[in-house]
Amino acid sequence: HPGRVAHRVLTARARSWASGPASPKRAPTRSAREGGRRSAAQRRIGLRNIMLVAPLPPIRPIAVLALPLLAALCGVLPLAAQELAPELAQRFNEGVVALKGGRPAEAEAIFSDVLKRGGAAPFVHHNLGIALQQQGRHRAAVVQFTTASRLDPTYGPARLLAGTSLLALGDVSGARAELRRGVKLMPREPAAHAQLAEAHGRAGDVEATVDAYRRAAELAPADPEYAYRLGKAYLTFAQWAHERILQIDPNSARLHQALGREYLRQGQVDLARRAFEQAAEVDPSLPEIHLALARIHFDRGRWREAAREIER
Repeated sequence: HPGRVAHRVLTARARSWASGPASPKRAPTRSAREGGRRSAAQRRIGLRNIMLVAPLPPIRPIAVLALPLLAALCGVLPLAAQELAPELAQRFNEGVVALKGGRPAEAEAIFSDVLKRGGAAPFVHHNLGIALQQQGRHRAAVVQFTTASRLDPTYGPARLLAGTSLLALGDVSGARAELRRGVKLMPREPAAHAQLAEAHGRAGDVEATVDAYRRAAELAPADPEYAYRLGKAYLTFAQWAHERILQIDPNSARLHQALGREYLRQGQVDLARRAFEQAAEVDPSLPEIHLALARIHFDRGRWREAAREIER
């Protein structure tokens, strides 16, 4: 019975207090402190999958942060040797080196030259889009990413990067559409879901934001950044839920209950008690409200009042 269980818990707590004050909280150990530290590079989203498109041969992923909140996903495209003539392939590789070296303007000129000389392949447009994006020229970047997607509809990174540029341009609806397509093409990539969550948040779609961050956290359970963003999304969702309750019923027992819990968190016990009492007046059938009141009375030594609330 909930009342008897709560009574046993409260009684056990009283006995433990009678034996003396609770021991102080232990200071965090050195290993815990060191474990909590993360370098800036470790906190970036999706670092293990950031790469530039290279023609020959496929290269291993490299870490480059293309935009805040998104590690730009640029995958290696398997290419046949004849897709670029040898001299154009060499020129293209020079552009990749410039892009890796943090010289986007130089890379832009090289990739544009490759296109002018007949190298109109999807990976060339894709890398040109990255070079433009890194210079803040998002509208021109979207054109290149869209062209790359048209030439190869199965290539997800172009969709994702188009979405990030559209988001930077303020086109939230267009960004969500592109990012949804990118997530469908790359369903196992946590950074894709995280960037889609960012777009959902910009659109005010709280539920979709939580769902997308939850998926990112599930795919990368060891990454603290996704867990942090999921926690923030849950807080926003809770605020949205309370505002929704306020619109439906300003005198809802749940609103008074939430207010009481917040007062308790702040250490304002008397205000918390009044809020819980108001909640109990509105809806006396909610057991957790009576248990909250019982705990307040118990902590202040009002045994009779605590027992009465437990019985309720």
